[in-house]
Amino acid sequence: MKDVQKKGNPIALLPIGVFLVIFIGSGIVTSDFYSMPAIVGFLIALFIAFMQNRQVSFSEKFSIVAKGVGDENIIIMCLIFLAAGGFSGAVKAAGGVESTVNLGLSVLPSEVAVVGLFLIGCFISVSMGTSMGTIAALAPIAVGISEKAGFALPVCIGAVVCGAMFGDNLSMISDTTIAAVRTQGCQMKDKFKANFFIVLPAAIITIILFLFLTMNGSFEISQDLPYNIFRVIPYLLVLIGALLGFNVFGVLIGGTIASLIVGVVSGSIPLGDVFKVVGNGVTGMYDITVISIVVAAIVALVKEYGGIQFILELIHSNIKGQKGGQLGIAALASMVDAATANNTVAIVMAGPIAKEISEEFDISPIRSASILDIFTSVFQGLIPYGAQLLSAASLTGLTPFDIIPYMYYPVLMAISALLFIVFRKEKASQK
Repeated sequence: MKDVQKKGNPIALLPIGVFLVIFIGSGIVTSDFYSMPAIVGFLIALFIAFMQNRQVSFSEKFSIVAKGVGDENIIIMCLIFLAAGGFSGAVKAAGGVESTVNLGLSVLPSEVAVVGLFLIGCFISVSMGTSMGTIAALAPIAVGISEKAGFALPVCIGAVVCGAMFGDNLSMISDTTIAAVRTQGCQMKDKFKANFFIVLPAAIITIILFLFLTMNGSFEISQDLPYNIFRVIPYLLVLIGALLGFNVFGVLIGGTIASLIVGVVSGSIPLGDVFKVVGNGVTGMYDITVISIVVAAIVALVKEYGGIQFILELIHSNIKGQKGGQLGIAALASMVDAATANNTVAIVMAGPIAKEISEEFDISPIRSASILDIFTSVFQGLIPYGAQLLSAASLTGLTPFDIIPYMYYPVLMAISALLFIVFRKEKASQK
């Protein structure tokens, strides 16, 4: 066994507790949970971690931090973040987002307008790998459908955010998927397949609920919806390539090159700007990359001091067996996301602990990665101070509390996942 022989020490968790107090406290005081950059809170937590345990010298602590940050999974995760950012910047500049939205709306039957918003949101978020980008693209369209069809605006926006959370949890280029896969040590295609079958029932029931809720309405799209099918191809290449199991770097680089070619040929990207648009996308991933590095440093010290072992002992004393371990990971992911209001940060923080739990209770990396991603997405789609609901509310003049009653998908996703944990035993080949 690894460091699990060390004695558990609850005081070692102080840096994480300090971060949560500072982050949540600043959000309560300012009424804005994004007023304080998360990286500042994590740097303070890292300083606290360095101040702890005087039995370990500063030089030894730096060595521990360097080993933690230099972990293979951390380095690969950060590189994938940057590669995904490059693809996102290129495909957006090439007009892929607008063409994908317009293509979906062009084939949308008027009788199922709200269900269509959910389905298009699912496709776009899986393709783009960002729930925020999906909400920004579809929220104005949802407002138009609400005004013309007479559906309540919260229902329409709820469908958009539900679709956005579907892809946030499943997309091959989503930062949450990347973080979950890398921290647990499994393949993206395997995690996608396992995760898809867990959330599929939730998606189907969500479709039925929105269909029943809006079955008496109709909507005709009068404005032009221009799209270029070639601008959608880079998304399809990335999605299909990832599902086929191609190397993630190769898939993202290939998607980036395809996006640049489509953008230049179609005139969306001037030839002199091809490197600029990729750079803009990469820059957009700097925050989560730096946060991942700092969190890895904190976790390395917390683990060295016995904090991870304390959590394992606490979970071990309260739950039994493989199912109990999975429920423990679910609870851990949920609580950290509710505290941080950022599901990627929550996965980066909880990932190393979840990995230890999975090894302790003989849970496959695929299952632990799926549980991590699912339950952080569940709470991210329900907390009123999360970026997704705040963004949707600000774009439509609503409040998060107006939208929450129609967030069917995150609730159903949680129920589906819990039933899966309780009644579906892992196959031996998965472990």
